[in-house]
Amino acid sequence: MAFQPHTWVRDPQNPVLPNGPNDFDASACMNPFVIRRGDEYWLYYAGGTKKGNRQICLAIAKVDNIHEWDRKGPLLELGARGAFDDTWMVLPCVHRVGNLWHMYYSGRSSAGAGGLQRFHGIGLAQSQDLIHWKKFSDEPVLLGDGFDKFPGNAGIAGGARIIEVADPATGDRTLRMHYTLAVGTPSPDRTIDQQKLAVMVHSHDGIHWFDKRIVLERRPEVTYENAAVIALNVWKTKTRWRAIYAGIGTRFAAYSICEANSQDGLTWERGEPEENLALQPQGKGWESAMVEYPNVIEENGKIRLFYCGNGYGATGIGTALAEALD
Repeated sequence: MAFQPHTWVRDPQNPVLPNGPNDFDASACMNPFVIRRGDEYWLYYAGGTKKGNRQICLAIAKVDNIHEWDRKGPLLELGARGAFDDTWMVLPCVHRVGNLWHMYYSGRSSAGAGGLQRFHGIGLAQSQDLIHWKKFSDEPVLLGDGFDKFPGNAGIAGGARIIEVADPATGDRTLRMHYTLAVGTPSPDRTIDQQKLAVMVHSHDGIHWFDKRIVLERRPEVTYENAAVIALNVWKTKTRWRAIYAGIGTRFAAYSICEANSQDGLTWERGEPEENLALQPQGKGWESAMVEYPNVIEENGKIRLFYCGNGYGATGIGTALAEALD
């Protein structure tokens, strides 16, 4: 049986969250992460300033009117000079852990080697109300180390939803985070320079992490994901696990959005080449060059997708809707 991705219908008014009139997101709205609170969507994203910095911002809209957003602005300050998050705070992931909300974000530092290796770690901030946030530490809670296949500390980027699973040994609730490991090396060859893969890690408290595993790697024979797979967003249906992610390949010279299925959440199927390509760049407008950073949420029995377009969010955040698949 052929692999079946969702049939996504783009919003005709995309991008629904274009760059804003204020400096905090004047140059980019990227990395959408959406939660639902009653009849509202709370959209966490990375806003880009005119100087090129990135900070985690919040915008709120009614579920039945996603074209009018109340932009709340930045929620956290950048780190001190030399810190892992002194230039960028991007790729938010929000999840309730105990009595607090946890926000995980990826920091980019001005220190160290260039390129993807300046993403030194994933940081944590905590909140009681989803608006007022305080950093748990000035240091990251998760680094890009711990993989025998890729020794050392690789670049690391998060942003995917956290899944709660049962510990097979004790039955206790365990948090499973999916994130991206950047293992490429500088090269004019995109399949070398942009190499990234999807990995996962587990935690009982949202602070200490263990059991790191490689989940999904690039497919050299598939031209839309022969360089990288990133931002694996996972959810569970009645019959299987599903995932949506972004692939980097030579076909589009950048990102497209792909899907995968799994029976256990550990081993993933993508079908034959072309079968799992769910959304690709189109037209001459805001998403003509790339589509990336997918984030999905259930909406009244359907699946709502938020994603970015050209320039890693330089043209804003768009959305699409699909009938839910089992």
